[in-house]
Formats: sequence, C-alpha cells, structure tokens
Amino acid sequence: MKTPFLTRILVTAVAALVTSGALAQSKPAELKVGITTFLSGPASVFGVPGKAAAELYIEQLNAAGGINGVKIVPTFIDEGVGADKLLSEYRRVVQEGDTKVMLAAISSGNCNIIAPVAEDLKVLNIMWDCGTEKVLEEKRYRYVVRTQANATTEMVATVLYLLKTKPDIKSIAVMNQDYAWGRDSWELFRNTLLALKPDVKIVAELFPKFGATDYSTEISRLQALRPEVILSTAWGGDLDTFVRQASQRGLMKSSLFVLPLAESSLERLGTTLPDGVIVGSRGDHYFLHPQHLTDPKLNSFVKKFKEKTGSYPIYSVYHMVQGLDGLVAGYNKAIKANKGQWPTPEQVADAMRGMEFRGLTNTVKIREDGQGLEDQLLGLTRKTPGYSFPTLEKITVYPADLITTPVGQKSPEWVKTIKPDLLNNPRIKQFN
Repeated sequence: MKTPFLTRILVTAVAALVTSGALAQSKPAELKVGITTFLSGPASVFGVPGKAAAELYIEQLNAAGGINGVKIVPTFIDEGVGADKLLSEYRRVVQEGDTKVMLAAISSGNCNIIAPVAEDLKVLNIMWDCGTEKVLEEKRYRYVVRTQANATTEMVATVLYLLKTKPDIKSIAVMNQDYAWGRDSWELFRNTLLALKPDVKIVAELFPKFGATDYSTEISRLQALRPEVILSTAWGGDLDTFVRQASQRGLMKSSLFVLPLAESSLERLGTTLPDGVIVGSRGDHYFLHPQHLTDPKLNSFVKKFKEKTGSYPIYSVYHMVQGLDGLVAGYNKAIKANKGQWPTPEQVADAMRGMEFRGLTNTVKIREDGQGLEDQLLGLTRKTPGYSFPTLEKITVYPADLITTPVGQKSPEWVKTIKPDLLNNPRIKQFN
C-alpha cells in the first residue's frame, strides 16, 4: 500500500514529466502571422508595396531558418474592404486559423477598432503603420504594441521644420482627409504651431471625404484665400490626386506646401512636385538617408526591393520591415527569457516593452505603454540628375524622445506646453 508521501512524490514526478513534454512539444511547426494592408482602392498604392516588403522579408527570414527554427507563414487581409468586413476577416484569421500574431493596421480608424478586439482575443497585435496617438493614450493594452511613431511625433517634427524654413509665417490652411487620421493630425499640428507661434492665422480647415477624386472646390477656395502655407497630411492615392490637381491649377506656385506623408508619393508624382515642398517620411525612412548612405543592411534591402517591384521603397515598406523586425526581436528576447522554450503571445508582448531594435534606419525603442519611439526625417524637394522624381535636400532628423508625448499624458494638451527653445535643440541633426 502506497503511503500519502509516496503518492505525492509520484504525482509530482508525473506532473513534471507531463509539463516537460508539453514544453518540448510547444514549439510550433510554423508561426502563422496575419497582416492587414490595403490591397484595393486608392490606398493600395501604399498598401501593396507594404505587402511586397513583407513577402521579401519573410522569404529572407525563412531562408535563414526563421525565428529559432520556426518559419513564418503570412496571411494577408485587405483593409480596402471596409471596417466591418475587415474586422470579420481579422476574427476569422485569428480564431479559425489559430493565428497568434497579427500586424494591423495601416488605417488609424482600423487600429482604433482592432486594438480592443485583439485584447479580447488575446492575440499579439503589432500596429505596424497607423498614426493615431489616441489608441495607446486612452487605454492601456497588454497585447497591443506599436513599432513606429504616432501622429504627435510626426506633427511636432513637421511644425519645427516649417518654422525653421519659414519663421515669419503669418497664415496657413489645411486640406486633410475626413477621418480619424486627418482630424487628429490637424489638431496636433494646430496646437503645436499655435504654442510656438500664436499669431499665425488659420484661414481654412477643409476636410473632403476619404477617397475623394475631385478637389476642385477645395482648390478654388484656397486660391481665393491665398494662404502662405497649405498643410495636407493626406496620403496614398488621395494625396497624389490632390497634388496633381493643385499643380494643374497653379496652386503650388502661390503657397508653400507642407506634406508630412509625401515621401511615399515622390516617385509616383514625378515632376509634378516643384522644388521647395516640405516633405516628411513618417519616421526617418528614406532610401537616401544621410546617416545610412553606406549602410549594407539598408542598401541591400533597397536593391532587392527595387529588383522585385521596379520602385524604390516608401515609408510603408520601412514600417512593414520595422514591424517584422520588432516581431523577430520580441520573440528572440522572450525565448531567451524563457530559457530557450517557445514563448506565449503574452510573453512576447511583455518582452517587446522596453526593447530596442533596428529596422532599416535608426533604432526604435518601445516604451512600457507599447508606443514606439521613432526619429523623424523631413526635407525640401529638389530636382536631381539621375532621378525622374524629386529627392530631398536640407534634411533634418529629429530625435524621437524630444517630440513624443510622455507616458500618461494626452498629446493634444501636451503639445501646447512645447517651448520655442526646442527649435534649436543641439540634438536635432541637420544635413545640408
């Protein structure tokens, strides 16, 4: 007859064997990753290159053995189908496909609706491109992280560059897409600008619908008002259409255009953009980045991407690579902390907080609130021999920590506290 003591020993031993076996078998044959991007509609000019970047990156990663011997298998979801269908597809991929990791999304509106769903489904969600600052400031998530900057970082840098370029600005108008990104980015830009130069007059706030094809009404009004500066944080096909129509009507000759997202449109617009337009790259993403001109990692990827697609990479490409590099770094960190065992989505999400990693350009750090800190690059367009589209000159790179809202604060209010001495901070790097 077994004594209670011996029984406890046997139970403990069996449990240890079961646990050990479970851990040994927990490493999956493959890691399924869902990726949302625009594959249709006007935003596909931005989303399709992102998909191509993911395919190229994953192919190279898998050829090198994947993550600790586990290869990535992607499933792509079209953001162009609309929010309701996107959310349905998101749930299906996670629940029916046994997917543990999602990269979502491009659209700020989509990130806002996906974040709480990811938390409910307990799936690691890397926000690989959307800019809305609200998603991580209004609620804390465990399963949601972002591997790039938010709108605050981008808009503060743009205001700083504008005031260095045109310090005596007296009037400005905005022409943004009418949805979360367009409204939120303008609020942040406006509050920052008025904090640093309160006498600037805002002469027009125009918000045509997302996906608009005719901007004649907005262009006519802007021509009548003649603002010194016209800001547009539009992107993708919407930005391309607006710039082409504004150029045809001569609007770009009478006002300085500030286009914080136009790096992605330079090659498509070609000679439509005149010299002297302020262009941002949503991060420090640029194939002629002055700090990485001879960097083998950047140059190798640019070459391979151009061979694959026929075009230079744009910032959606860099953000996709950054999201995947962040994912790989997070898994590697979690595996190390887990003593070589394959980690859970929770362990990876926890490991990513406080982590520093590099995509194709400068290092990114993810804070404890899940927000990525990413430097910002802006410059002025100029025609350059050897290229059929404008390149950037007078490039400035802004350190992320100087221009990102501190943890626990709300961006629209924090930017009102920015002081003029930030304009001349010695850590801001200028390349002439």
